[in-house]
Amino acid sequence: MAHRQIEHRRVKILFDEKQIAKRNTELAKAIADTHPKDLLVVAILKGSFMFAADLMRELHRAGLAPQMEFMHLSSYRAGMTSSGQVTILRDVESDVRDRDVLLVDDILESGRTIAFATDLLAARGARVQTCCLLEKPGKRAVQVKADFIGFTCPDQFVVGYGMDVAHSFRELPFIGLVETVA
Repeated sequence: MAHRQIEHRRVKILFDEKQIAKRNTELAKAIADTHPKDLLVVAILKGSFMFAADLMRELHRAGLAPQMEFMHLSSYRAGMTSSGQVTILRDVESDVRDRDVLLVDDILESGRTIAFATDLLAARGARVQTCCLLEKPGKRAVQVKADFIGFTCPDQFVVGYGMDVAHSFRELPFIGLVETVA
């Protein structure tokens, strides 16, 4: 695997730009094949913003014309482990009743965030499907399964492609693992 040095940390590339782009195209086709009606993509901020933007463009190329909204939910704050409680920092503005909603998140780990958002939007009358860029199957705290998964990843903290550690590394065009360099 390739590495990239940033300050006193090295990021080991787990999924490169080409792998991510190819998988986004595949995901968009699979989503389009479900024939969603009046599709609203709801990206969970902050970690999914790059993935959601690229996925939106691929959904367009797959023949869809989705609208987009954002939810800002948090269970991490500045740490590297989930607090176990999901907090709404920003809610969607659109009425989701009787709409197909694609909930987009960066990583499915404990499952709390995606379960919370799915239940909230479904209670408002949406038909919800979920799409997560990454999945760590061994970390589930609640029983939830995403409809679409980009990649399964190891049980290690990942950064890049919108994901961060204490607000660093979001800008990386790939997904990687942080290693400390002496």
